[in-house]
Amino acid sequence: TGPLKDMDFSVQEGGGPRILHQFKLEPPAVSFRASGEKAGIIDIEPKTGILYINGSLDWETKQVHKLQVESLDESGKTVKGPYAVTIYVEDINDNPPQFNQTKYYGVVRQNSRPGKPFMYVHATDRDDPTTPHAQLSYSILHHFPNPYEEMLFQIDNATGAISPSRKGSYYLDPQKQDTFILVVSVKDMAGTTTNAFTSSVDVIITVKESLWKAPPTIYIKENSTQVHPVNISKVQSNEPGAIYGIFEKEKLPRLPFSISENGDIYVTQPLDREEKDTYTFFVVSKDNTGELVDKPLQIHVIVEDINDNPPVCQQALTVIEVQENEKGGSNIGTVFATDMDEKDTLNSRLHFQIQSQEPEFPEKNLFYIQQDTGTLQLSGRSLNKRDSAKYFLKVLVTDSRFETVCDVEVHVIDINDQIPIFKSSDYGSMTVAEDIAIGSVILEIEATDGDEPATGSSLIIYQVKEGDPNNTFIIETDSETNRGFIRINKALDFETMPEYNLVINATNPEPLVEGVTYNSSSLAALKVFVTNVDEPPVFRKPVYKTQVSEDIPVDTLVMTVEAYDPEGDSVRVSKIVLKDVQGKYAQYLACGKILFLQKSYLLVEGGCVVGWGPKSKAFLSLHLNDVNDNYPQIATDYPAFFCYPVSGGERTLIQATDADEHLFYPRFTFSLADEMNARNNWEISKFNATHAYLSPKHANFEEKAYDVPIILNDNGKPPLENKVYLKVSICKCSSENSCF
Repeated sequence: TGPLKDMDFSVQEGGGPRILHQFKLEPPAVSFRASGEKAGIIDIEPKTGILYINGSLDWETKQVHKLQVESLDESGKTVKGPYAVTIYVEDINDNPPQFNQTKYYGVVRQNSRPGKPFMYVHATDRDDPTTPHAQLSYSILHHFPNPYEEMLFQIDNATGAISPSRKGSYYLDPQKQDTFILVVSVKDMAGTTTNAFTSSVDVIITVKESLWKAPPTIYIKENSTQVHPVNISKVQSNEPGAIYGIFEKEKLPRLPFSISENGDIYVTQPLDREEKDTYTFFVVSKDNTGELVDKPLQIHVIVEDINDNPPVCQQALTVIEVQENEKGGSNIGTVFATDMDEKDTLNSRLHFQIQSQEPEFPEKNLFYIQQDTGTLQLSGRSLNKRDSAKYFLKVLVTDSRFETVCDVEVHVIDINDQIPIFKSSDYGSMTVAEDIAIGSVILEIEATDGDEPATGSSLIIYQVKEGDPNNTFIIETDSETNRGFIRINKALDFETMPEYNLVINATNPEPLVEGVTYNSSSLAALKVFVTNVDEPPVFRKPVYKTQVSEDIPVDTLVMTVEAYDPEGDSVRVSKIVLKDVQGKYAQYLACGKILFLQKSYLLVEGGCVVGWGPKSKAFLSLHLNDVNDNYPQIATDYPAFFCYPVSGGERTLIQATDADEHLFYPRFTFSLADEMNARNNWEISKFNATHAYLSPKHANFEEKAYDVPIILNDNGKPPLENKVYLKVSICKCSSENSCF
């Protein structure tokens, strides 16, 4: 209750009759009157002032009702008012969502991009759109058929956009299933409550073949005279408005292809098959953000050949050799020509024809050429070098458009029908000393051959056929004169082989013709006597090597050397001569038994000299191994000192060394001796394998020299230890930190 004034009321729709308010009468007012948008059910009780609704309000019909209320006196005149009374109708969720179609139809292309919508469904709700009552959520209830565990389609729950799922983009195929029915559901209350209203609709989807597919292989004739660019193919994306592009699969100076905004593919210039016969590149489609909308398509282009290349002779001059005895019909050679046009096509098919023959003696047409292979043959008769040593042919080579002439020169070769004949069949005997140098020529021999000079038929090869089992002799031929030179190939030895009875034959590298054979005219005899030479003794080894320790006892046997005389004479004693000494290596000329007598001398027992004849030498290499027999010492290049007064933290570097050999590098250990209070005054710390730091342990040192006892260990085998006294001065220093 309350006095009459402007008032607003919020009332939920539905709910039936109800009292909203009671206005109080204020004298002289005796009644109330209401007017305005009462909708036949809103009014005020005149006497009591009760504002009521006699029925149910409907938000969908009217959301706001505006009334004017005034108070009246007994005469019916207005006392107060009119005042505005506004009733706001609050929406309740009393309307289910409704699709704007009873059935939807859509088309999707095979291989469409996942998530890219190809159709929409739309529903409305009459409830207040500013409340959850009209907030709609879409989903797919059923999927007919559903051959896979995952759905092939998906829907945006807010917009109703239907698109292929990732699986659908891969598996949709009109050949397997061209129609799908989706049952799409829409809920109000944003689909979040169980008492939300729900509606559903069927969506029939037809799957069609993808527009985005690679065209078949494109064939382009080379050297086209058309005005370029020339359209050669077309591609089309499944998505309207796609932007097309080309990128090359292989790196080329310039890709001679382009693509237009509507997917037309062009060749931009004439192509040359001989330069490149195939091209492969990719076509892509992108959206306006640059993202790929389809998988790239691979485009294959084959450049077709035209006959634009003449035949080419493989050689400027083809030279063919023919023996005199070649029979008619024999293949004597081939004329080779090539054509740059495509292989195994009519454009590169060649025909051969003999255009001319010089000389035409003893007759024309001595030669025949196979028209498809270029194989040259003798027509009928054998050639005779006495008729002509050479023939010059011109061979015409043609394809279906061009022709070329190839030059051919035929050489008639003499046949090997003459055998070599020695000028002397017996070269008698000769004497050679056994110490003759290897390579020495002992005799010159000669045979003649009646075949054509400077050919394989007339060149003579000399060989020892009998009497030289160890190849002691070798015969070289002078190819210009055909003379043979017998040389010593291996050392002669009187004791092993004092006499040789040689049989020498002469042959040609070219085989003899049928019916001709080598005979005794191609053989010669030679007897060689070897004379004895007094030879020096021979050591079993040219060099003797051994190694001993440097502390080896006197009279120790080091090694034994042996020698013998090839003639079987006795070997007599010789002296040992010190030849060279370098470091710890000594080389000696020696023979017999080698003994150590003193540190620097060796004794030889036995001998290597034959009487007073020739002598032989052998080398002894003796390696002296070091023994760890030198004590380590302090090695300093400058005196050790510390500036007085000692302030702390100073240190000086000391070094150890010894005279022994070290296999890799020396390793010394430094320590302080336990005397003269050394360990209380000093300390030693390792720096590396040969150096250490010496430091004072306190500052209470007098200005004088100290002897610091240090123990050095060389860690050898056996290890040697040495105690040394390092003189360390504590002195006043100059500004350069050196003792005054």
